[in-house]
Amino acid sequence: MIQIYDSVFKNKINFKEICKHKVNIYICGPTVYDSSHLGHARSAIAFDLLHRMFKLNNFEVKISKNFTDIDDKIIKKMNENNLSLEEITNKYINEYKNDMKTLNVLENSLEPKASENINIMISMIDKLLAKDIAYIINDGVYFDISQDDKYGSISNKVNEANSRSRIVNNTKKRNQADFALWKFEKKNDVAYEAKFGKGRPGWHLECSAMIDEHLAYKNENFQIDIHCGGADLLFPHHENEAAQTRCSTKQDLAKYWMHNGFVQINNEKMSKSLGNSFFLKDILKRYSGELIRFYLLSSHYRSDFNFSEEDLLSSKKRLDKLYRLKKRVYLLDASTINQQFREYIMSSLNDDLNSPKALGILDEFITKSNDILNKDNKNKNLKKEIVASLKFIEEALGIGFMDAYEYFQYGINQDIILKIQNLINKRDEAKKDKDFKKADEIRTEISQLGISIMDTVSGVVWEKL
Repeated sequence: MIQIYDSVFKNKINFKEICKHKVNIYICGPTVYDSSHLGHARSAIAFDLLHRMFKLNNFEVKISKNFTDIDDKIIKKMNENNLSLEEITNKYINEYKNDMKTLNVLENSLEPKASENINIMISMIDKLLAKDIAYIINDGVYFDISQDDKYGSISNKVNEANSRSRIVNNTKKRNQADFALWKFEKKNDVAYEAKFGKGRPGWHLECSAMIDEHLAYKNENFQIDIHCGGADLLFPHHENEAAQTRCSTKQDLAKYWMHNGFVQINNEKMSKSLGNSFFLKDILKRYSGELIRFYLLSSHYRSDFNFSEEDLLSSKKRLDKLYRLKKRVYLLDASTINQQFREYIMSSLNDDLNSPKALGILDEFITKSNDILNKDNKNKNLKKEIVASLKFIEEALGIGFMDAYEYFQYGINQDIILKIQNLINKRDEAKKDKDFKKADEIRTEISQLGISIMDTVSGVVWEKL
């Protein structure tokens, strides 16, 4: 049984797919005007775990994450730097994708861009205009929330919608909380032709239109199984998405809604204005993507996450233990996994992605495995079972995927790595020439660099002491 926490019902509920053994998931992706930050990593890793959990439960997973590549901030950056929309957005899309690979996030089935789906957004607006649910005023096309009797059912924040809208009041709007579907062209803007006026889509519109076009089940009550995103998107973004879809397609957008918690830096909400919005590229200069992933998994995806370097280093000690165990079974093939271990891990993931519990089970497994190996280090069958369990952890949690020795090389200067490799090559030559004295001298020289080497059937492996 799979249970997930639904943000609308505010409770853990049993998951039941719309189509047997299939699950369609949509994740709100980044607005690509700048480099990825820790908040992007949190969301990506949380729902990558969802992706992995369903795959391990033998579901056919179709997962889509969009790129918002039309936005006020992007246009501002274009004008300030005299660059095209594509030059700005392609740079940050490619950077984001590289960051996701570094974090070992599985590839998405679809990654639609807003700029490549303008026609389907225009079509959705046309449907809403024809029903008088959308209307045109001086600065754009707006959605009339009073025409949707379920508006507010996702977030229960209709009053907040009214109070927010008064700040940027347009007296021509029918209701203060009505939101823009289309913004008419302004000076130095990005704009597209439409019969109701040249302009560009509102932020909320793109997700509804792209889900309907690329991911939706047709002739079902719900278009997709699960809609995911950060907790800050529940209102107004997801509320408005749901309204657009209901009114244009007569389907509900998603059967389940899942949201990850906020990120704080040293107990302060992550914010560029506070100067604490950690860019991933800066963190990755000092720490591996795998360590960042492991650290983020140590907290439940729904809880607010407080980043501190002290806690990150504590996580590294836990991850080190996994790789020390991996060294003890180095180069051995996998046999059959310990089924009880697999069931414990899957039970944790099936319980609303309880990654802290799964990591706790992994800690116990590592300790018990080391204890057994200390008593019987020559038991190959046991070692092969450990290899199988560690491979399962790679698949389930996305950690432990590096070579056991290369893991301990992380952070060593490239010049030092070349020097070590040259010394290893010279030592190999000395051993071939049966000059064992010289080989021992080279080994000592390598040791003085703070490096330990080990001869294996596949060659020499080394790590930082």
